[in-house]
Amino acid sequence: MRISTKGRYALRLMLDLAVEAAEKPVSLKDIADRQQISDKYLEQIISVLNKAGFVKSIRGSQGGYLLTNPPSWYTVGMILELTEGDLSPVGCVGNQEADCRRKEDCVTVRIWEKINAAVHQVVDNITLADLVCWYEEKNTKN
Repeated sequence: MRISTKGRYALRLMLDLAVEAAEKPVSLKDIADRQQISDKYLEQIISVLNKAGFVKSIRGSQGGYLLTNPPSWYTVGMILELTEGDLSPVGCVGNQEADCRRKEDCVTVRIWEKINAAVHQVVDNITLADLVCWYEEKNTKN
C-alpha cells in the first residue's frame, strides 16, 4: 500500500484547518501558501472533503473553509479512506473485498489480513486532534 499525494495533502489540509480555522474560515490560497501545495490541487481535494461533509465552505470576502466537526471526530483512517479508497494491501481483504476463488485455500491471505489489521490499528486510532497536539509540540520545541 502506498498513500498518494492526494491522501497526504488531504491530511495536511485538514490539519491546517484544525490549527488555523478555530474561529474564522481559512482561504484555500492561505492553506496552499502555508503548505506549499498548488491551490489547483487543493481545490480538487477540498471538493471531495466538502462533498463528504468533512468541511464547509463560507462564501464572501471573509470566507474560506472550516471543519464541520471538532478535530477529535476525524480519524486519519477516515480522511485517507475518503481520498484514497480502501487501504487494504490486496483486493481479497479489506472493506471492498474482491471475489477470489482461491481465498479459502490461500495461506498467504493471513499475511494480508494481518497487514490490513495493523494499518487500521494505526490510522483508525489517530485523530486530527492528535495531529494538532503533535503539531503544537513540534512548534513549541522550535
